Amino acid sequence: MKVTRIHKIIVVISAVLLSPIVVFWAGRKVFTYVFIATMSGCSVFYPGMYETFENGLENQPYDAIIVPGVPFEGESWSSIMKIRVHWSYYLYQKGYTKNIIYSGGAVYTPYVEAKVMSLYGKALGIPDQRIFTEERAEHSTENVYYSYKMAQDLGFKNIALATDIFQLNNLRSFIQKYNLDVKLLPIVFDTLATLNRYEPVIEASIALTDTLTFIPLPERESFFKRLQGTLGNNIEFEEEDLVDE
Repeated sequence: MKVTRIHKIIVVISAVLLSPIVVFWAGRKVFTYVFIATMSGCSVFYPGMYETFENGLENQPYDAIIVPGVPFEGESWSSIMKIRVHWSYYLYQKGYTKNIIYSGGAVYTPYVEAKVMSLYGKALGIPDQRIFTEERAEHSTENVYYSYKMAQDLGFKNIALATDIFQLNNLRSFIQKYNLDVKLLPIVFDTLATLNRYEPVIEASIALTDTLTFIPLPERESFFKRLQGTLGNNIEFEEEDLVDE
């Protein structure tokens, strides 16, 4: 099936509308299972989870993987954050990546997402010197771009995006449009199910921004401004990455 512009618009709008529900309701078991099942089979327009992962392994070991952030409420990580951090730990343990870049600022809550994820990653056993945080991004396209530029600045050349297949597929066209040299390592839920996905104890207050000045994204930006962010239109691109429309 050919992917038309209207298909892409529908997918993006669906992602924007559903993302708050995913983030704040992911702890509910029934919804989580439905969501994971949806992501596992999300291959209508693109290669599926298994094929994409196998293709990604052809380029390992990676200098770094990019792991997009998820809002943190202050008590316990959401199911989505849990699977992303555990997957990053798995990829590190297997030797598929040498470093991890967790990405995400304080977007919906005053906790800096990248910092929270890095605390969990360290608690799981990833060495501190192998973890980097990108704390500027507020949208998934920004997670990819700003982390990619950080990786380049750090001298990393072989880079992959490691997240669920649903988010990954939404970001494929963005990666292709700007010719970003980012490979894809989607979460394989069959493999994830075999892991010990325990929740380590962290000192989350370390990741707090200034609560007196913090304003959640929906209170700072309109829906349409956030939609533009999801499309990558709020990014401050470096000149060499700009493309002609």
